[in-house]
Amino acid sequence: MEESDAAVEHGAPVWAVFGDLMSSLLGAFVLILVAVVAVQMELTSHLQDEVKKRQQEEQRRMTLEKALAVPLASGRITLNNGRIGISGQVLFALNSDQLQPEGRQLLKSLVGPLRAYLTSRDELLMVSGFTDDKSIRRGPFADNWELSAQRALTVTRTLIDEGMPSSMVFAAAFGSEQPVRPNTDDAARALNRRVEMAPVPKTANTKAAAP
Repeated sequence: MEESDAAVEHGAPVWAVFGDLMSSLLGAFVLILVAVVAVQMELTSHLQDEVKKRQQEEQRRMTLEKALAVPLASGRITLNNGRIGISGQVLFALNSDQLQPEGRQLLKSLVGPLRAYLTSRDELLMVSGFTDDKSIRRGPFADNWELSAQRALTVTRTLIDEGMPSSMVFAAAFGSEQPVRPNTDDAARALNRRVEMAPVPKTANTKAAAP
């Protein structure tokens, strides 16, 4: 009987240590499990945000295409990644910033759908002028930068004259930078002489730049 009691006395600390060890392991396992669940939840949240963002971008593209369905169908404008492109040949004569009658009529037809689209999304319209890489040798413009700036301003002012609020549109110039085709022949240069219009979010910079 005494030997049995001694065994119990010697064994009790062993079980206590084992119990403490198991409790510690269980606690560590729970912490790891919580961390894994937290990471999974964060990844799921990021994935959902990305899916939502892509859905919004697709909806934005479809809304813009619907608003511009008529001029798109006629081939008078192009739409690429939210940028509305108009050939410089439609709007201006070579090395000129004077709007042609066909160009004015086209811009007039765009004001209604663009204004409605911008208003619904609380966005601004950036009008950008582009040229080819040929230097200007004569005329009122010092270089392609000045020509592209004046063309962008002409389009911007025309949109305002036709009913676009001045607070919703601003102009930008890119000269011969950012060509859509390498300037290797006349056909490519004709494509690079263009005006683009793109809806952009309202930021401190765009608000300051708006006329």
